[in-house]
Amino acid sequence: MSVDLLRVADAMNRQFFIEYPLDAAREIESISISSAAEAAARQPAKILTPVWRRLLPDRAAMLMREMPDSLTDRLLEELPPPQAVRILGCMSEEEREQRIVRLEPMIREDLELMMSFPPNTAGRLMDVGVATYRRTMTVEQVLKQLRRQKMKTARSLFLVDSEHKLIGKVALQQLALAFPHTTLGELEEPLSVALRPVDPLEEITAAFETHKALDIPVVDLDGVFLGAVTHDRLARTMQQQASVDMQTMVGASKDERALSSPVFTVKKRMPWLQVNLLTAFLAAAVVGIFESTIAQVTALAVLLPVVAGQSGNAGAQALAVTMRGLALREITVKQWLRVMRKEVLAGFMNGVGIAITCGLGVYFWSGSLALVGVIAASMVLAMIAAGFAGAVIPIMLTRLGQDPATSSSILLTTVTDVAGFFSFLGIATIFMRFL
Repeated sequence: MSVDLLRVADAMNRQFFIEYPLDAAREIESISISSAAEAAARQPAKILTPVWRRLLPDRAAMLMREMPDSLTDRLLEELPPPQAVRILGCMSEEEREQRIVRLEPMIREDLELMMSFPPNTAGRLMDVGVATYRRTMTVEQVLKQLRRQKMKTARSLFLVDSEHKLIGKVALQQLALAFPHTTLGELEEPLSVALRPVDPLEEITAAFETHKALDIPVVDLDGVFLGAVTHDRLARTMQQQASVDMQTMVGASKDERALSSPVFTVKKRMPWLQVNLLTAFLAAAVVGIFESTIAQVTALAVLLPVVAGQSGNAGAQALAVTMRGLALREITVKQWLRVMRKEVLAGFMNGVGIAITCGLGVYFWSGSLALVGVIAASMVLAMIAAGFAGAVIPIMLTRLGQDPATSSSILLTTVTDVAGFFSFLGIATIFMRFL
């Protein structure tokens, strides 16, 4: 092919990728790996990313092996972390480590975090290398693919839609007995059960016993397929867990448990209690700054806990949602700005609503419009600060390698108290002559 014709073909492919990423993904899945990799390798990562988001993860992984490392590294950095993790899961451990180490530090840490789950959970037990399939694929295509690529699979073939959401399954026995031109959609069976990545070992075992399954898929909160837990893997884990339980009985565990020794518990908790004491003095110091203001208007002392209490509750709500998102891998550290914006906006809107209600109550209690204005303005500011702190603190602690469950509430209380006290008393001081 001449240089001019090659440029024309590249331009046509680029336009096709931009305007029809889903169709481009289907086309790539239907042609040979070498041809698809050759066409894709001549496009920039920005153009390929929408197509790669729609490719089956195992196909995307195979293509990356035939493409330049610089391009595939950029693709992994541009892709949403869950999709990048699925693609990496279809690679060998050695290849996965080689690719991850070349990525930007923050992205690498996000991906490593998403690939790590607490021990004895579905996320830790699942095989992320299990391939997924389309309803439109024929039995002949699937069998050829399995033979040629020797892809790992469970006892079932899991079917996904264009967004990689799990929609059904096909038993391998049915696949072997079906006619070559039969589509997987014709053999599809409904899903009886699916696990979440944070489901504990007890729930996994109960699911296998209840549904008499040989393998169970694992999906995220949006229904996107993450992997599958096989009966064999579960059996091995149960054997290992029995050994761990014996060690725990004799006190071999390094982490705190409900029955850990008091000394061990004190060592874990005392540092944060000391921090909490220091932060409490900080909040008290803020009140001390405005001592003269409180002395002149005693109503401020009565209303001070209202502002601090509401901001504390709002911050706790933001904190709970953010920590849940981190635990369930809904969000990563990389998405801190998006989470923070959402919580700040929610804090503002909630603050306005609460300020109106609170203002009415204060007016009927005091009859002072100036006092109403002070508490309303401070309530909005305090709620915004609470939303910001509730979102940023757990993400920041996770980024620093700390456990947000242990220390987030202490830091949040400090921020909400200081923000609430300072905004309320500061605004009151500014408008003192009207009170």
